[in-house]
Formats: sequence, structure tokens, C-alpha cells
Amino acid sequence: MRKAIKIYAPFSINELKRQMAYKGAFYLFILISTFGSFISYYLWMAVYGSSESAVLGGLTQNEMVVYIFMTYVTSTIVTISISDWVSEDIVKGTVSMNLIKPIDYRMSLIARAMGDMIYRFLFPGVIIWIGLEIYKVQVLGMKVTGILTILTYIISAAMSFLIFVLFDFCFGMIAFFTTYIFGMLMAKEALLSFLTGQLIPLSFFPAGVQKVFDFLPFSSMIYTPVMIYLGKYSGSELGFVLLRQAVWVVLLYALGSLIWKKVTSRLVVLGG
Repeated sequence: MRKAIKIYAPFSINELKRQMAYKGAFYLFILISTFGSFISYYLWMAVYGSSESAVLGGLTQNEMVVYIFMTYVTSTIVTISISDWVSEDIVKGTVSMNLIKPIDYRMSLIARAMGDMIYRFLFPGVIIWIGLEIYKVQVLGMKVTGILTILTYIISAAMSFLIFVLFDFCFGMIAFFTTYIFGMLMAKEALLSFLTGQLIPLSFFPAGVQKVFDFLPFSSMIYTPVMIYLGKYSGSELGFVLLRQAVWVVLLYALGSLIWKKVTSRLVVLGG
């Protein structure tokens, strides 16, 4: 374990430094995504305002406000797209250099993603999180989130991060066959924003559709940690959703290993 940390920690540190060097691009991304969150906020407030029911999809209006902005915080932290890096390595040909190094290519990508995640957690994740918690208590009149709930949320969000990057690694393997995956990346982001509950909470779907989502890894990426933060899971149900996340981490890791073995067995690098 210590040896692995010694090998892969520099990837995290370098990514952290890179993000700090290009603050302008990052804050532009934050500005755009924050703008999107406020659009979502006003849309949902209009929905609740025109509804005769105080509870929609199992969420009150105040809980929906927390859901919207915790979804923003969670997605900013956990959705690090490593398939972009895989595609870039293939286009530039640097993937061959990574393959001859005595390192695990996937682990190096995950380590880079961890550096990015730490930066996003610090700027702006934790700042917006604290601001939301103050707004939740002072304006919405809700209770302060308990320490145990926060710890459970952090554990769930950490597994969400692993589920997302391991899934994205499998997705990035498509680049070995098509080279350019820009269009597919756009399609993936649009589809995931729907399947992860980022646009619409999954509890708004019919019970049959929700059961289908339960068999997919996407609900474990954003919806599960946010619902844990809202206190919607407790007891055995909380244990089950955390166990389901852990199972998806193992399954996606095994799937990634299988795909990687198949891809590298047919890879031919030309040139010197």
C-alpha cells in the first residue's frame, strides 16, 4: 500500500498543481454549472408553486432546494471524466509511453482524478456546501445536518467517485477503436445527467422504472449520496445502498480489467 501511494501520489499532486495553474478555465466551468443549478432551482420552484401537493416525489420544497445544490456539489466533486484523458493519450500517441512505464495505466488515471477531485472539493465544493448548510438552517428553517449523516455522505461520495471513474475508464476504452470520442462524450454527459438523477430526482419516476435504475450503477453516482445527505435512508436500507455501491466498485473494476486486457492484446503501436 505504501509503495502504491509512493508511485501514484505524484500523479495526484501534479494534477492538483495543474488545476491551480489553470484557474480561469476551471472557474468558467464553475460559473456555467452554477448558472445551470439556478435555472434548475427556479424551474423546480415553479413546479412546486403550481402544485397543490406539498410533497412531490417524496421531497418537500425545502428538501428539493437542498437536493438541487447538493447534486451540484456532489457532481462537481465525483464526476471526473478520465475518458477525456484516455482519448487525448490515444490521439497524441502518448498512450504507448504510458504502457512501457512500470505503472498501472488505470491507477495513474485514477490518481490524477483524485488530485482533480481534491481541488474541486476545496474550490468550490466545500464553500458552496457550507453556504448551503447556513441557508438551509437560517432561511429554510431545517435542522443542521448531523455528523453521522455527513460522514456517511462522505463515504458514499467517495464510492460514487470510484464508480464514476471506473465506469468512465471502461467508456474511454472505446477510443482505442474509434480514436475520437468527442461526440460520444457529449452523448454520455447528457445521458448520465438524466440517469444519475442530476436533472430529475429518480424518486419522481414510476416504481417500475426506479427498480430498473436500482440494477444500474448510475443511481449510485449522484442520487444515492444526495439522498443519504437528506436523511432519506436509514437502518438496513442505508446499509444496503452503501453495500450496493461497494459491489459496483468491485464489478466495474473487474470489467475494466477485462476490457483493458482485451484492448492491449490487440494494440499495435507504429513509429519510434
